[in-house]
Amino acid sequence: MADPTFDTKTAHRWFAIELNNHLWPALEAGRWSADEAEQNIHAAHASCYHWMQVGNISHHARAECLVANVYVAAGFGESALRHALRCQELIEDSPYAFEDWDFAFAYDALARACALTGDAGEAANYYQRAESAGAAIVDEEDREIFLKWFAVGRK
Repeated sequence: MADPTFDTKTAHRWFAIELNNHLWPALEAGRWSADEAEQNIHAAHASCYHWMQVGNISHHARAECLVANVYVAAGFGESALRHALRCQELIEDSPYAFEDWDFAFAYDALARACALTGDAGEAANYYQRAESAGAAIVDEEDREIFLKWFAVGRK
């Protein structure tokens, strides 16, 4: 196989960012067709893969959070829970590598996944933890971004 005519590290980073930036608005928009759900699941996994090639642990955890949220939106609770738990595991392994808002988003993803799998008790626990972590976000803009997202999950 010939060497690529582009810088692979730059390409991985570009695809990771582009796919991520494509998916969050799709998540906020809501309902998807079956075809859109399938495309979004593949895009989320691709973003995660690309971050795993060039990112650090926080990029990986954020990508796992994205994958979890895409599975929630697509209605696949077990897959959502698997990726939300992986996100949480990465954060717990290196908590100092993360921003305050990472904790809020991770708890929120766990809450949504638990709710979808029918575990109302764990969902309530994680929603409470997400709400507390969200209120503790220091930067006002970051806090507003999280609270806007959190409100979408509470409808």
